[in-house]
Amino acid sequence: MKDLSVGLERLSDFDEIVDVRTPLEFAEDHVPGAINAPVLENEERVVVGTLYVQVSAFEATRVGAAMVARNIARHLETTFADRPRGWRPLVYCWRGGKRSESLAVWLNLMGWQARRLDGGYKTYRRSVLDALTALPQQFEYIVLTGSTGCGKTRLLRALANAGAQVLDLEHLASHRGSLLGALNGQPQPSQKAFETALVQAMRAFTAGRPVFIEAESRTIGRVALPDGLLGAMHRSRCIGVHAPHEERIAFLLEDYGQLFDTPDAFKAQLRKLIGLHSHQRVTHWCRLIDEDARDQLFDELIALHYDPAYARSSKTHFVELPHAIPFELHPNDADIDAQARALLDQLRM
Repeated sequence: MKDLSVGLERLSDFDEIVDVRTPLEFAEDHVPGAINAPVLENEERVVVGTLYVQVSAFEATRVGAAMVARNIARHLETTFADRPRGWRPLVYCWRGGKRSESLAVWLNLMGWQARRLDGGYKTYRRSVLDALTALPQQFEYIVLTGSTGCGKTRLLRALANAGAQVLDLEHLASHRGSLLGALNGQPQPSQKAFETALVQAMRAFTAGRPVFIEAESRTIGRVALPDGLLGAMHRSRCIGVHAPHEERIAFLLEDYGQLFDTPDAFKAQLRKLIGLHSHQRVTHWCRLIDEDARDQLFDELIALHYDPAYARSSKTHFVELPHAIPFELHPNDADIDAQARALLDQLRM
């Protein structure tokens, strides 16, 4: 049989990338732009695996082959029904084995020029890990530092609007980074999917132009930053973003105000601070939620939690922080884009 496999360097040669792994595998991570056309569904893969362990490899292959054949037939009637005669798909599974080979053979029998990815997703994943080591060292970073509520994320996105290169880690992580940073209705990606998105973002940058990035801890919610990027951030020059105290309270009320809609969940989050803060203090904050004392709660969180936590972590990690360029931001003003342009002008001086 003709060898249908091609290397990772050929990804851009194809009209479409088809991931034949299960929906659960695809959801955890996949090659960017790929569609999911599983030749085994989640439950079917469990059945085949169980047969392999408990009965025999032959029985697992026999049952699995029948399942694969039915699923391929379904995809030919639905998923691929509208593909043109000259369609050129690249197919992959976990290791470039039987699942991708099965679909690639049938697609070629149909007359399409299908190929399978040599080494499958495993090869792609290895390339992502290699890139996470090499890519962060290729760029100069400018780190936006400053405590919670000063509007760093809004400034970062305004810098992008002004044409600057920006790496928005909180957007990629679907999380605002702090204890209360979960985004309503937006689950975080898996660690692997976060790393895939991070590599895609960094590959779009132009070397020789600075990349603006917000100061983050090692973890953003439940995903972790790669060591190479974290180390590069810690060595980079800093912008010290400041905002007036009352404006920070207003900012937090706008960004986190929806937490008061689910007071029990809000209080459960605050109780995670017991240990860093006394039981008595956290109980007091929970009482402020019950009293809907929003301004007082965020005022105290800024003074007693966020600012001390920022001072401890930033002074330890960001070596250029003592030389940070100060920048006062008014995060709630409508002219945030103009403020970003003013910062860029200041940096060109």
